[in-house]
Amino acid sequence: MKKTLTIAGSDSTGGAGLQADLKTFQELNTFGMSAITSIVTMAIDNNWSHDIETISPETVRRQLKTIFAGGNPDALKTGMLGDIRTITVVREMIDHYHPKNIVIDPVLACKGTAGILLSENADSIRKLLLPVADITTPNLVEAGILSGMGDLKTTDDMKNAAKIIHNYGAKNVVIKGGRRLDGAQSIDLFYDGKNFHKLTKPMIHTDNNHGAGCTFAAAITASLANGECLLNAVKIAKTFVHEAISQGAPFNNYLGHIWHGAYRNMTHETGENT
Repeated sequence: MKKTLTIAGSDSTGGAGLQADLKTFQELNTFGMSAITSIVTMAIDNNWSHDIETISPETVRRQLKTIFAGGNPDALKTGMLGDIRTITVVREMIDHYHPKNIVIDPVLACKGTAGILLSENADSIRKLLLPVADITTPNLVEAGILSGMGDLKTTDDMKNAAKIIHNYGAKNVVIKGGRRLDGAQSIDLFYDGKNFHKLTKPMIHTDNNHGAGCTFAAAITASLANGECLLNAVKIAKTFVHEAISQGAPFNNYLGHIWHGAYRNMTHETGENT
């Protein structure tokens, strides 16, 4: 049995954060474990404003020690880390246990909020986590912050940002274009330090996409644990999320969830896995 670990925040609606990660891990036939870094709540009577309650870094450390006491996971991912000190703890634990297949999802914002919530974490992520990342998975906003380029509007912008982020130490970079790029295609750009690979799927125009970014990184994590190469893992993740969005459903007046079981249904019907 392959084991996967998420170090991330909790979304009580079950759509994003570590809940989305654990669902994805299981859908892709791995045993998921979690270390909670923060608890995110949404004020439905205040225009879906977000509150983040961080877990103490030492509590995060104790969770990770408990997990690693059972042996290294086959792959791990980070999500929302909340406290800058927690980023330091995560790096210390990585240096101590030397896990493989490290996926860094540099969460700097929550979907549905007007501003960047965790931009102060960007420097610590650049300095401490990108150098140990086998792959990092920023969206356009996060890639713009991490690269220092600001708004990314074209695939050429994405390529330049990917090069800069790669230079911070990440072995591979995939920038998620999502709906922020105009066009009929949803474009993600994978860069391995030498070559670019553009991954496309038809754009799905829906608001039922809560948790798509977390799920994308989690699908890469599970696929790496299962022995896939990085590019194939990214391709599987792209399809996993596309299918999940296509079968998403409203949760409340403010957001709609993706459906993590959609990929399983698709592969059972077609026999495809990418």
